[in-house]
Amino acid sequence: MSTYPILTIGFLTPYSGIYPFFSQHLITGWLLGMGLDPARQRTIRFIPEFTNMGGIKASEEAARKLLFFNRVDILSGLISYKSVPDLIPLIEKEKRPAFFFDMGEYVPHFSYLSPDVFYASHQLWQSQYALGHWAQSTWGNGGHMIMPVYEAGYHLNSTFQQGVAAAGGGSLQLTVLPFDQQDPHKMELDNIFAGWKKERPAYVHAIFCGSMGLRFLQQWVQSGLHKEVPLLVHEAMVYDNILEDLKQVDLELYTSRSWIKEDESRANQVFVKQFEKLAQQPANIYALMGYEAGLVWKELLPHAQKKDWDKVKQQLRTEVIQGPRGEKNFYPLSGFALPSSNILKITTNGNNIRKIILDQGKGMRFDAKEFKVIHDESVSGWQNPFLCI
Repeated sequence: MSTYPILTIGFLTPYSGIYPFFSQHLITGWLLGMGLDPARQRTIRFIPEFTNMGGIKASEEAARKLLFFNRVDILSGLISYKSVPDLIPLIEKEKRPAFFFDMGEYVPHFSYLSPDVFYASHQLWQSQYALGHWAQSTWGNGGHMIMPVYEAGYHLNSTFQQGVAAAGGGSLQLTVLPFDQQDPHKMELDNIFAGWKKERPAYVHAIFCGSMGLRFLQQWVQSGLHKEVPLLVHEAMVYDNILEDLKQVDLELYTSRSWIKEDESRANQVFVKQFEKLAQQPANIYALMGYEAGLVWKELLPHAQKKDWDKVKQQLRTEVIQGPRGEKNFYPLSGFALPSSNILKITTNGNNIRKIILDQGKGMRFDAKEFKVIHDESVSGWQNPFLCI
């Protein structure tokens, strides 16, 4: 039996109406990655702190409580990069590590990179870049993007556009649906679809999330454009829970993802089987992010239990783990390991869901000069992490 005290991890927890159980899945994955039984282990104690929608003020207040009142050993949780500058002074005052998760809705941009802060990013922007590059290489100029105001407030459309440009593409049409305060989920598409029937874009790229994504796909099938114009979608529109609702529909679309549950590599199948057996839930992206974190913290645990934070942080700056989707590291200055994005064709019909890998997209370093234009010109007021609505 260990003589070390329990390691406490403060977990900033925003609300997500789209994935309400993300924190439970993430924490379960984290413990499994460490080789601990989530139901019986007495090594780690997570202390969640609610951050509303994950805005800057709520995140700072929650972090202050966890660090100075709860005296947690490690600060973690799901955040937006917008919150990090306000959290860094609190973290550096305590000299303990912070290990944050993010979906990668923004291309990382650090005016100051703290040696105490580490990032487990899903890097959504990478798959968007890869999808844009592939779309241009496959169908050429003349694509059309569509999204609501919320999704347009992140870098998902900008990085897709940079991918198009890197493949030699020119202009890309963009439609942002107007926001109706009286009806936030209002989505009038008939006139847009009618315009596309005349315009015949080379492809349509849709970026929606939650129920609006499901409704868009349903209306797309009924529009007469289905299978006439290629439809590319952001990966959040084709997570397995959404495809389950569409498997009776005759659907054909394309997306880019850095991870699919069906990947037959041994490392991935170990993760999927462990999580699904324990949680009785399908393996998902949040569980995967937690599991990847667990793989590195399994190595760090002996130093963390001794409160040797200098050693913990030193290893986190250089450590690269081999996870279910390949290499993963957690400190930007060491160069985030570049994910390999799978370009997928997804079809649904007769209660079947088929995923075919068509190509492998290439990643780019977050500090590549091509992305400078995004930071200079795509200034957003959105503070909350993506999917936290």
